[in-house]
Amino acid sequence: MGEYLQYLSYGDAGWGDELLYGMSITVRLFVATLPLGLVLGFLIALAKRSDKKWLSIPANIYTTIFRGVPELLTLFIVFYGGQIFIQMVVEFFVDDVIVDVSAFLAGMIALGFVFSAYASETFLSALNAVPQGQAEAARAMGMSWFRTMQKVVFPQVIRHALPGLSNLTLILQKETALVSILALDEVLRQTQIAVGNTKEPIFFYAIACGLFILLAFLTSIAFKKIEVWSSRGQERA
Repeated sequence: MGEYLQYLSYGDAGWGDELLYGMSITVRLFVATLPLGLVLGFLIALAKRSDKKWLSIPANIYTTIFRGVPELLTLFIVFYGGQIFIQMVVEFFVDDVIVDVSAFLAGMIALGFVFSAYASETFLSALNAVPQGQAEAARAMGMSWFRTMQKVVFPQVIRHALPGLSNLTLILQKETALVSILALDEVLRQTQIAVGNTKEPIFFYAIACGLFILLAFLTSIAFKKIEVWSSRGQERA
């Protein structure tokens, strides 16, 4: 038992500081990706719901691509393909400049694209669950489109979309581990390094599982509070 506690100590003697640093990278990647995916997913849902084909067709193609391509392949395409594309653009203006795209940024963009594709379907279902007559009544009263979305439609969309978004958020947390393949020092990569040095796979992978479960538990609590907030006044109705 003392040997395992030694493994979790700080400094050169243990791996506690490395695991906590990896967990901080995982949390930062998750926190940076979630708003990107939510905003992009909602905009895509609006585009898919639009009567204009130049909006709905590209939006449907977008969701088909990012829901169909494996997340790991999307990571590789964004990381390597994005780096090549940016390098070509930079070389068009400036010579002898090397572009290096960080694994964190590539992971955030790739996971944000995938998350937004799935979230758009959740938002689309939530939008369809809001009676169209409410928006029409608000517009008839002189409210602008933005004001109608803000005061009438969006609060109801959030309430309908929360269960689906909660599940997608937990999936996003797990998918952050994929970015370890790009050598980002998140918690799974730090765990793999610790396993390679100590030859204690069961112990360190169990610690990694516990850290992800803790993050999922905290996220579930946050979503529960949001659900209570979004449903205020519903029981009295």
